[in-house]
Amino acid sequence: MDVNSAVKRAKEYVNNLFEGESISDVGLEEVVFDEPSAAWEVTVGFARPWKRAQRSSFLPFDPPLLERDYKVVRVKDADGTIESVKIRQFK
Repeated sequence: MDVNSAVKRAKEYVNNLFEGESISDVGLEEVVFDEPSAAWEVTVGFARPWKRAQRSSFLPFDPPLLERDYKVVRVKDADGTIESVKIRQFK
């Protein structure tokens, strides 16, 4: 599986998994190939409608910003099977 196929598979999976939550702005954030386990780790970011950042007091008429959630989707290289979906932890 090439990187484009792994990313496409991960984004489709996230869209289907969170289908009932009205997520938006699904996009690739990063991708890494884990050689020892032969799996792609694809970080996918998206917005949820209930996670709105506070508006700036200087720009009260701007639409509220949506905070992003990040999930790491592990895609098996051999057959595209999704092994896991985890919350992306930032250090």
